[in-house]
Amino acid sequence: MNKLSTIFVNICRFVLAVTLILSGFVKAVDPLGTQYKIQDYLTALSLQGALPDWGTLCMSVALSTMEFCLGILLLFAIHRRTVTKLIVAFMAVMTLVTLWIWIANPVSDCGCFGDALVLTNGQTFAKNIILLAAAIVVCRKPLKMVRFISKTNQWIVINYTLLFIILCSIWCLYDLPIFDFRPYKVGTDIREGMQIPEGEKQPQFETTFILEKDGQRKEFTLENYPDSTWTFIDSKTVQTEEGYVPPIHDFSIENQEGDVITDTVLAFKGYTFLLISPYLEHASDSDFGEIDQIYEYCQDNGYPFYCLTSSGDEGMERWRELTGAEYPFFFTDAITLKTIIRSNPGLLLMKDGKVVRKWSHNRLPDATKWDKRLELTTVGKTPADSTASKVAAILMWFVLPLAILTLADRIWATIKWLWNRKKNKKKHKEKSTTTNHS
Repeated sequence: MNKLSTIFVNICRFVLAVTLILSGFVKAVDPLGTQYKIQDYLTALSLQGALPDWGTLCMSVALSTMEFCLGILLLFAIHRRTVTKLIVAFMAVMTLVTLWIWIANPVSDCGCFGDALVLTNGQTFAKNIILLAAAIVVCRKPLKMVRFISKTNQWIVINYTLLFIILCSIWCLYDLPIFDFRPYKVGTDIREGMQIPEGEKQPQFETTFILEKDGQRKEFTLENYPDSTWTFIDSKTVQTEEGYVPPIHDFSIENQEGDVITDTVLAFKGYTFLLISPYLEHASDSDFGEIDQIYEYCQDNGYPFYCLTSSGDEGMERWRELTGAEYPFFFTDAITLKTIIRSNPGLLLMKDGKVVRKWSHNRLPDATKWDKRLELTTVGKTPADSTASKVAAILMWFVLPLAILTLADRIWATIKWLWNRKKNKKKHKEKSTTTNHS
């Protein structure tokens, strides 16, 4: 019975550890995505704007770091009593949150696993009930968890895990997420992603535009879109009828007159550059020189270049004044732009409507070195980086060092145990000999 209890506790431990590690990692590689989800929760609570952007970003990094570290500590059975109590508290809070979103439905997806795995609110609540039960089991009998590392070396695991996950988040903020789970990842044909299979019921969407004139704001649809004397403020798209929803269902490009040019852009034969900025008011202007060079290269070689934003005329004018931008601006929904690329601004290269490359504003290519047309360069080809190679890199930089440490620790612990056993046997033998002589 005691053996079965130990097995059950360790099964619960591994289920919890793996879930926390995966949940923390997918959040860490997409800190901006987690930040957007936190902002969605604040909006649902009518607390939008209560925290500055840097505050919600810090919350994002802190949440992913905590989940990942708790999962690793549980996996290695480090500080077993303290860690299991923290996990019970964490899962209790998360279960209450998911009960709320299941009942009230303030958000369609809790964001537990980022964009890697989307669960319904009911599925999320059921998952958390199971994990909370598992957490209570391990918390009640923490000493039944088998150690993978000795107390003398556990500080290495703690510090290495903390350093790894924080650096991972920082790098993905500076560049782009290591793993892209969104529908606009490199290699995606956007037109195919927008198609609905034959026979499937089509969902119905309605786009509403918020415009302003003489200090008065009104909402319009495409049917009653006003003249150019109105200033565009924002737009939102809502689903009015259920149906099959394709992976890409909200990609739309409009000019300042309200004309939709999405099909024209996607049907273009050849390369197209899209400068993506959800809000130009908050975009980094430190790399505008590289952007202007790429635009000049496009003009010289006949490649279309569009800046897609949800900002209004004021935001566009401010950007032009700051950067001297001469490229054209078009409107796209802010949520769509945030989904396309996790950078503000970010640059996307398409060919025949297919995503070829993405760049963060921190890692823009140097167009002054492009002395040929894109067709003749490696820039114009989809990068060879595969998911398998990225997984291999994670294994090499994180899993392998910990595995080597664990193996060395266990070997040393075994040698030490055998040595002490031999030493104790010798002492026992000497003691027995002395007793016999007496």
